[in-house]
Amino acid sequence: MRLLTLLLWFLMVAIIIFLATQPVSLTTHFVTSMIVIIIIAILKMFDRRGALRAVVLALGTAVVLRYVYWRTSSTIPPIDELANFIPGIILYAAEMYSVFMLFVSLFTIADPLNRPRRTLAPDSIRPTVDIFIPSYNESPELLATTISAARQIDYPEDRFTVYLLDDGGTDQRIDSPNPQLAAQAAERRRTLQQLCRDLGVNYLTRAQNVHAKAGNLNNGLAHSTGEFVVVLDADHAPSRDFLNETIGYFAADPRLFLVQTPHFFINPDPLEHNLETWNRMPSENEMFYGVIQKGLDKWNASFFCGSAAVLRREALEESGGFSGLSITEDAETALGLHARGWNSAYVDRPMIAGLQPETFASFIGQRSRWCQGMLQILMLNNPLLKRGLSIPQRICYLSSILYWLFPFSRLAFLFSPLAYLFFGLSIFDASGAEFAAYTTTYIVVNILMQNYNWSRVRWPFISELYETIQSIYLGRALIAVILKPRAPSFKVTTKGETTRFSRISELGGPFYVIFFILTAGLVAMVWRLIAVPSDSGVSLVVGGWNLFNMLLMGAALGVVAERRQLRSSQRVSIERPAEIIYGDRVIPARIDDVSVNGARILVPANALRSIRAGEQITMRFQTMAPLPTNELPLTVRSVVRDDGGMSLGSEFAVEDPRQYKLVADLVFANSDEWIRFQASRRKNIGVVRGVIAFVRVALFQTVRGLSYLFRKPPKNARRQNLDGGSDMPAPPPHNFSGADPSAVVSGTGSTAALQGAPVTRSVNPTPYR
Repeated sequence: MRLLTLLLWFLMVAIIIFLATQPVSLTTHFVTSMIVIIIIAILKMFDRRGALRAVVLALGTAVVLRYVYWRTSSTIPPIDELANFIPGIILYAAEMYSVFMLFVSLFTIADPLNRPRRTLAPDSIRPTVDIFIPSYNESPELLATTISAARQIDYPEDRFTVYLLDDGGTDQRIDSPNPQLAAQAAERRRTLQQLCRDLGVNYLTRAQNVHAKAGNLNNGLAHSTGEFVVVLDADHAPSRDFLNETIGYFAADPRLFLVQTPHFFINPDPLEHNLETWNRMPSENEMFYGVIQKGLDKWNASFFCGSAAVLRREALEESGGFSGLSITEDAETALGLHARGWNSAYVDRPMIAGLQPETFASFIGQRSRWCQGMLQILMLNNPLLKRGLSIPQRICYLSSILYWLFPFSRLAFLFSPLAYLFFGLSIFDASGAEFAAYTTTYIVVNILMQNYNWSRVRWPFISELYETIQSIYLGRALIAVILKPRAPSFKVTTKGETTRFSRISELGGPFYVIFFILTAGLVAMVWRLIAVPSDSGVSLVVGGWNLFNMLLMGAALGVVAERRQLRSSQRVSIERPAEIIYGDRVIPARIDDVSVNGARILVPANALRSIRAGEQITMRFQTMAPLPTNELPLTVRSVVRDDGGMSLGSEFAVEDPRQYKLVADLVFANSDEWIRFQASRRKNIGVVRGVIAFVRVALFQTVRGLSYLFRKPPKNARRQNLDGGSDMPAPPPHNFSGADPSAVVSGTGSTAALQGAPVTRSVNPTPYR
């Protein structure tokens, strides 16, 4: 079998070389490419693993290489025509970057690894685990739910310890010359200390905010002893099975330093919210966590993503802890440990639920940090030059890093048609027939290969849309790193914002300007068709390209035309039996959906005839974790009656921090809920339906986005529009305060751990997340 596989690979290589280098006529190339397209379309209907997968990738690669050969040898303008050559070579470089990224991506995902489940034997001794929850400016309410979920993980209680690592209450911030900042930091420290006491976890801070998140995690390492470390972002609440589904892999491989799991989010990102695709289209991150990470795992190159991961302390201590050279400490840490010969694993089961940025501005801020950090790694810790990595690992890291250069190519694709439409420049030396035979078939093959590899996690042209909405601002962020690689600092990604009014994002202006410029390009195309009919073939081709860019930018207008948020937190559908206690009555009920704020409860039609909004009830349900109580107070916010029953919209009336354990159990305990929700969106709608769906969305969002230009914002909307902070209901203030002032440790080398253990001081306050 291995010999057959080897022979098949040799055959495919021979076919690729043959198809790519033959001096054939235009007609022959077009016919051959169409045959390949038909074969790929047929093979898409069969099993996408094994030999057939290799055949599809080989045939697609052959067409791409043939295009590259023609594009390089026949279409670049002469160098003595600088007005044509300079924009022409920029476009050519953008295309070759895209082709290179296609090839390294195909290598990365050539054989995605689906790891079999590994759990520890029931009677085995569990290793000790420290759970780190780093925080900087998150609210106590948000932290209470994450801490409660972590505290309720199904694992022997004496074998794991939860630490809140608070970088918002450091000595440096408390000693700030700004009295308001100092008072806020001191109050935060007191409040979170009391919260940690109430929930039975350890509070740990440090002297100074040196090296941002990496420094905070390293301070946690210095004051804990567990064999393994779990890192959870402050808004990443784990399910009960998190440790049972991950720790077993370490027992099977003593050189395993990392088990990474997917990041699952319970709220839409700005594109999903504003285009209303959340419940029907796979999220952007599902392509990475659903396919790419499994492809990386095949080459032992799956890397740490900052949260939802378990790491071996021995490996971290060997390398000096979490790396802080770049502002993406997660990937940098993994790169260093892979170079030291340690292994990683990826487990494709969502077991944390987190929050995404709610506004477009916060989204761009988060992605700016990611792209700057990855480029820092390339410039300061280049994987191609790093000793100890295998060749596949170098390719995989290079793929993950170089992807973030997409703003340059995307902007080149966006503006290149205008060079001809506005100025008549010939930056792509080809006729309309040649463009159709080579470029069109190349684009079709590219779309088919994308759909073949990512059909269930990425619909056609959605990647292009995500890249387009980021490129304008990320391009500047990349240039800043190129000029000063060590300059970028770690900035917090704002979470829990609520958009109270529909409005155009504060970052939306450039998108409208570009859309109108592209519209002018469309007018220029019409003028050229009339004024220069001899060039109608080229004008139609370039005009069609510009029209596609208009569709992308029109959809982008829908993204920056931000809809108001009707709810402060996202609902998750569940089916869980419960009982409602109303006065002295107990009524059977069913929980239909939940959020971190409340629940929708279904009861029989005539069970609560007299209940009204504003009344207090108690919900009793079977908890998944062993908790001292299973009764949670609620405030009724809405009552809807119909023939089939009664629906109660309710808000959790949290009276004590310990009741957050019930909220966490109800919302986050069961990872099967996330798996079911993901599966409901992972549908292969095909290329044709996908293209039609994209065009419909783009046209509708163009109209909606333009209509926002004529909306009159409410008075003081600019100042009042965003409500920052938690997605959690705020309990009475006394629940999180009242800490003994003597428990606040200060002075040289101090932590504010509840036990008052010492820590080291450091310098440089830098926010993170």
